[in-house]
Amino acid sequence: RAGLVRARAAQREGGGGGAAAGAAARALWAARGAAMFRFAPCVHVLPAPRSVAFQAEGACKCNGWKSQNPPPTPPRTDQQTAAVNLTEPCRSCGHPLADHVTHLENVSEEEMNRLLGIVLDVEYLYTCVHKEEDADTKQVYFSLGLSRTKCILQMGKPVVEGALESPPFEKPSIEQGVNNFVQYKFSHLPTKERQTIEELAKMFLNQINYLPLETPSQRRQRPPGDDGAEYKVNYTRWLCYCNVPQFCDSLPRYETTQVFGRTLLRSVFTAMRKQLLEHARQEKDKLPPEKRTLILTHFPKFLSMLEEEVYSNSSPIWSEEFQAGTSGGQMPIHTGEFSRPIASFSFFPITWAGEKRKTAEPLIHDDVKRPKVMGDIPLDLINEVMSTITDPTTMLGPETSLLSAHSARDEAARLEERRGVIEFHVIGNSLSQKPNKKIMMWLVGLQNVFSHQLPRMPKEYITRLVFDPKHKTLSLIKDGRVIGGICFRMFPSQGFTEIVFCAVTSNEQVKGYGTHLMNHLKEYHIKHDILNFLTYADEYAIGYFKKQGFSKDIKVPKSKYVGYIKDYEGATLMGCELNPSIPYTEFSVIIKKQKEIIKKLIERKQAQIRKVYPGLSCFKEGVRQIPIESIPGIRKEIKDPDQLYSTLKTILQHVKNHQNAWPFMEPVKKTEAPGYYQVIRFPMDLKTISERLKSRYYTTRKLFMADMQRVFTNCREYNPPESEYYKCANLLEKFFYTKIKEAGLIEK
Repeated sequence: RAGLVRARAAQREGGGGGAAAGAAARALWAARGAAMFRFAPCVHVLPAPRSVAFQAEGACKCNGWKSQNPPPTPPRTDQQTAAVNLTEPCRSCGHPLADHVTHLENVSEEEMNRLLGIVLDVEYLYTCVHKEEDADTKQVYFSLGLSRTKCILQMGKPVVEGALESPPFEKPSIEQGVNNFVQYKFSHLPTKERQTIEELAKMFLNQINYLPLETPSQRRQRPPGDDGAEYKVNYTRWLCYCNVPQFCDSLPRYETTQVFGRTLLRSVFTAMRKQLLEHARQEKDKLPPEKRTLILTHFPKFLSMLEEEVYSNSSPIWSEEFQAGTSGGQMPIHTGEFSRPIASFSFFPITWAGEKRKTAEPLIHDDVKRPKVMGDIPLDLINEVMSTITDPTTMLGPETSLLSAHSARDEAARLEERRGVIEFHVIGNSLSQKPNKKIMMWLVGLQNVFSHQLPRMPKEYITRLVFDPKHKTLSLIKDGRVIGGICFRMFPSQGFTEIVFCAVTSNEQVKGYGTHLMNHLKEYHIKHDILNFLTYADEYAIGYFKKQGFSKDIKVPKSKYVGYIKDYEGATLMGCELNPSIPYTEFSVIIKKQKEIIKKLIERKQAQIRKVYPGLSCFKEGVRQIPIESIPGIRKEIKDPDQLYSTLKTILQHVKNHQNAWPFMEPVKKTEAPGYYQVIRFPMDLKTISERLKSRYYTTRKLFMADMQRVFTNCREYNPPESEYYKCANLLEKFFYTKIKEAGLIEK
């Protein structure tokens, strides 16, 4: 553009008219801009209407303005551009250079600047083509470069060509979904705490907008399970509408969170979450204190809760008809308030779940479901024991076979679900939406199953409730047909759900399907914040419901359900209270694994016993009871109080000087960790321990060790496993027990 100005100035100094000056400038633009189009498929930068001279001589096909040896990189902007004499002949065809740009004389300067901007975009795209190693990405860059070239040749407006559709690509968008999530889960919080959550949501959305997605070729290297073709389409859309427009001004730019929905979010959420938290831990020292607390403490919990809604096919936040609760209004969360990612975090992609209702196996993450280390059992020992338990050949007891007589009732059903033999879907009739043929067929199948298995119930009554829009049914599908289900009605305002029908077809019973059905129903209700079941069970069903945790001791106040559910003559009212911290579909597996861990630990402990004390003979002499402390080997303490004080003081000083002790130096502040003291009933910190030690509170080593252990246990109880605090607690705990052993307070 500077050359354009100089060419016009030179033309004015020579006394030329305005048209000649415009031609001079445009000839310079043609010579400079066209040199950038090294892969342009045409001979002239802009299509020139054939002048009278050209018509006499025939169409001029010259490309003499092209550089025979183009530079490998764009010319530097600070270099001086030599003035061009438009009267000089073209070195290829002999025409004056001015004749090649006569068609640009009437083009406005604004239009010229627009076309010059597209020239720069093509140069950027050309550079990207040569630098990019991924074939799919390179193809997109090349196609965009060709379409920009075509736009210049036709002097038209840039468009993205191809069958990519126009934004937005999915509704609701990621931004709307996250906004719905905040209102759905946190609208009941006080204003200050809700503002903290909103800040976390904005931070999360902002990171997605600057997230470099994983290329399709990289995803092909992953185990099969996600839709590679669908991801490739979304990746191409993201390049064309979100990524490339960041450096190509001729393309309109859209925010990723405003044009994409849950499909893309599922593809990138898991790895993005992991990379984000890892980067936060690495950059924690560079963050201001308030941001450090926000990111290291609250952000992991926020992401864990959001992850459940992202991968849940029944989450209400992804419905276009979502309406916020009535507990206070909330401002929508937008990403425009941040111009760049906070703390310069950089992220990477991945993972996607299918269309079926969430199963336990694909969505259980090791870092989230990892067993918490309690007491003084070292983490290394737990991991070592877990590795042996994972191998069936080393497992103890009668459970060594895959499905033994001691296996859980739902073990066979769980294995069939993992293999895709059975599926679980929550379905229901709707008066506002167009009927879905598959769902209607399933509802008819459920009506038949309930009618056959519950002969005492009138068929008209069963049909009315199954097809009632207020009722839903958790259906069990095997080989495309219904083999069982649980029909229920939710009463969110009253805090309970009534189970109306529960049945499995007779030839599919005694396979654990009934237990697995109920476990899926429990998890479904936990996600919807309903923690109580009520049902009227006849004499044949009481045994089943007792096995599923139901009892006649009803926890729901009578005022909550009277008038909402009918009384059934000859039936017994039973209730079940759900624990939101229990993963019911995996509960039996967890119990079994815990049992094996205990067996292994006992076995190892017995093998480590070196010193054997003599048995007690006092009881033969008529003694009825003795103090526990008098039993040999039960208690081994340092008798000198001063020596104990000195030893504990030294150990505590080492702990406080450790690099991972910084989160535990002082009591937790309520402003930094909302709700901490509702979760942690007995807080402890190194400052309090120091004060207790100074006042000679610790008369035994066990009192001191108990307080230290409480510091680590509280941390792991409040913080998620992927947080920085959780990891600091594990590392500091390991260091503490090393020092305890070195001091001889416990056996090595």
